[in-house]
Formats: sequence, C-alpha cells, structure tokens
Amino acid sequence: MYKLLGVLCLFLFVQNEETITWDANTKLYWGNFQGEPERNSDAVAITASGITYGFSSKSYSNSSEIIEYTTSVVAQFYPKKSWYLKERVNDTVLGHEQLHFDITELHARKFRKRIKETKFTKNIKEELNKIYAEINISLQQMQNEYDNGSDYSRSYEGQIAWQKRVARELRKYKKYELPVK
Repeated sequence: MYKLLGVLCLFLFVQNEETITWDANTKLYWGNFQGEPERNSDAVAITASGITYGFSSKSYSNSSEIIEYTTSVVAQFYPKKSWYLKERVNDTVLGHEQLHFDITELHARKFRKRIKETKFTKNIKEELNKIYAEINISLQQMQNEYDNGSDYSRSYEGQIAWQKRVARELRKYKKYELPVK
C-alpha cells in the first residue's frame, strides 16, 4: 500500500518565487502543480504551502510601547514546489490537496487573530516571530492529523469528516479572512 499524497509546509520567507495566494473563490487545479515529481516517493501529489508575513511599526524612543503597526499575513501555495503523478491521481486526490491549502489558510487566520489580540511592545519582531512559530507548529500538527485521519484521501468517511471540520473552522475565523481583491 502506498501513501496517496503528502504535504510540505514552507515556513520561510520566499522572495521572487511564484505563489498563489489563498482565495475562497479560487480552487487549485492540476495545472497549478508545476514541480518535478519525486518518482521514488510514496506520495502521488505534494502540496507546498505556507504562511508568510511582514510588518512595520512606529514607536517613540522614550517609550516601551508601540505607537502603531501594520502586518500582512498570507497563506500561499508554491506551484514550483508542488507536484503530482498524472497517471496516479484523480479528483479525490485534488480535493485532498486543496484541503491542505485550506488548512494553511485556517492557520493564517488564526495568526491574524492572535496579532489583533496582542498588545505589542518595542520587541514586536520577537513577539511576532514567537506567535508565528507557535502557529506553524499547530499548522504542521493539523496537516499530519489530516493525512492520518483521511488515510491520505483513501478513507472516504475520513476525508468528508475533515472537509466538514475545516469548513466549520474557516467559518469560525471568517472575520480574519483577507478581503477579496
């Protein structure tokens, strides 16, 4: 028995690399998976996705408080790092891969919520990095639970249960979704 698919979460800042930003109205299709397949892998498809963020802040030199700050948190898919084996995939596998990307968006929303709820000091960079690290640990755990719970898309019941769970969680964090452009 082989694993049908897997996920690679990228947690590094990636510059000058083609990305697809998560959008509720846009679903992945096999043409988005442009990476070179790993023929010796147990997986038949890999979704490379991750959360990137940036920030800027202002403060007074004589204060420990941040006067104002802006942040940007984005869930992204990396086409050149994502791949599939054309002869071994189907729509079920594509749906499974989409849900990996949706789980990344869920954690981007959780990150945005944490940022909104945090009172930052002049150590905003360290404070954001700490939250980011915690979110990424949670993201990786959920991605692994999803693969196990859906048996890498082979369990129909598991896949459906995870689709419902992620949809419910995305609705719960709806107010932390990026505005549609």
